[in-house]
Amino acid sequence: MNYSNLNGTKAFKALAKLTPFDVKSKLTASRISHAAISAGGGLTYNYGAMPIDDSHIETFVELAQEQQLIEKYTALISGEIMNIGEQRLVLHHLTRGKLLGNHQLIYADGEEKGAFYHEQLARIEAFSAAVRNGKIKGSTGKNITKVVQIGIGGSDLGPRALYLALKGYCVELSTDILEARFISNVDPDDPTEILEDLDFESTLFIIVSKSGTTQETLTNQEFVIKAMNAKQIKGLVAAKHIVAVTSKTSPLASSSNVLDAFFIDDYIGGRYSSTSAVGGVVLSLAYGFDIFKRFLAGAHDADLHALQPDVLNNAAMMDALIGVYLRNVLHLPSTAVLPYSQALSRFPAHLQQLDMESNGKQVNRFGKPVDYGTGPVIFGEPGTNGQHSFYQLLHQGTDTIPLQFIGFIKSQRLNDVETDGSTSQKKLVANLIAQIVAFACGRDHENANKRFLGNRYSSLLWANRLEPETLGALLAHYENKVMFQGFLWNLNSFDQEGVQLGKVLANKVLAGGESDEALKAFIRMLS
Repeated sequence: MNYSNLNGTKAFKALAKLTPFDVKSKLTASRISHAAISAGGGLTYNYGAMPIDDSHIETFVELAQEQQLIEKYTALISGEIMNIGEQRLVLHHLTRGKLLGNHQLIYADGEEKGAFYHEQLARIEAFSAAVRNGKIKGSTGKNITKVVQIGIGGSDLGPRALYLALKGYCVELSTDILEARFISNVDPDDPTEILEDLDFESTLFIIVSKSGTTQETLTNQEFVIKAMNAKQIKGLVAAKHIVAVTSKTSPLASSSNVLDAFFIDDYIGGRYSSTSAVGGVVLSLAYGFDIFKRFLAGAHDADLHALQPDVLNNAAMMDALIGVYLRNVLHLPSTAVLPYSQALSRFPAHLQQLDMESNGKQVNRFGKPVDYGTGPVIFGEPGTNGQHSFYQLLHQGTDTIPLQFIGFIKSQRLNDVETDGSTSQKKLVANLIAQIVAFACGRDHENANKRFLGNRYSSLLWANRLEPETLGALLAHYENKVMFQGFLWNLNSFDQEGVQLGKVLANKVLAGGESDEALKAFIRMLS
């Protein structure tokens, strides 16, 4: 397998010599219609407003072949060790289905991993059905009506974003919904707010920690248990209201303080874990297993699309290659993700972790420094709110910031109001379209304050409506984009050593700072 640094490749050297396509003067209807690629799950990716033309795409093809993107993806899903820093497999794709047919068997930890993930899905289906139909009740005999997930990082961001993204669809579908809430921050104000109006007798808590030792999560678990015991409710047994999502070898797996445990393993990174039990338990309890199953199907469909060797038919690969061109040839260090859907209000926060934790690296997969930019800074907010916030800088600031718009033809809840000859949803879509063209084409004006330079580049991911399959495809598209960019940059996108030092020092602070004078100084100041 070819694991060479990006700037040492023949194709990248050729790419660096190409002039950006002039979007401002050449954004035509024909170009827009021919820049569409199916991304799976009813999702379409359009790169018409990006600064690339046929010569760029020809070089992308050469770069993808030179860096063996499809071969590396195939190696990953076949069970080769791709997380070489931790000597681990990378198996999050397998949580939503086999991509190489039923002969795809991957063994680790003394078990076949496809069967292991399938078994956990079956257990989640049975458990969520039993809770939702009242067979499993709270310890005092009440039906469970609310669930609270306690986790941090990938145990919170993805599941929280997906829960919010599916809520409107399930409301419109008249699905029986168990309200879900999330506790992540070790700041005591977080659990205090979430718990203050809860009926503990009808609430189920989900503790999510792969290791079973995550400091913030275990602290919040104890916070919840103490709050439950403080109520002194006759017959209330805290352990009967807590389930765990953890590894088989963690302390939580066999704890007497939990009702049940659902298992993940070391081959599912936290930021990639939403299609495992980490997302599956809470989403299946909240909306029913069928909704989660449809979500998995959309993700699997996008994974299959990402296996297409032709760049022009592989949306995730095209998105990744354009991103590398923006980052390493045009030297643009950030990207804004702009969903024109209120349901995706927390989706950019999940993508921040997915992208920046995966590819925010300064050494290659062999621990050698790279001398080119890697992962961009990711930020975003839903439209049209963002238009009245940071779009001023996006339009007229001194830096060009690439944009990724997400939009849907229909609203999720299908509840629309007509005013001034148009509906709310049509106005939302009109704003989305207007922004893409405004960023691309700009506007000349004799007054410099009213001048828009244009050539502010964007892509669009769109579908008819935000449904479970579409959401799954959207999630998998970004996961696969990040994966391909990691391959292009020759990074290990599946470890996160950059988050460890702060944890170590936090424990040192709790021990009094030991011999570290800087820590002691801050301890004195903040005590």
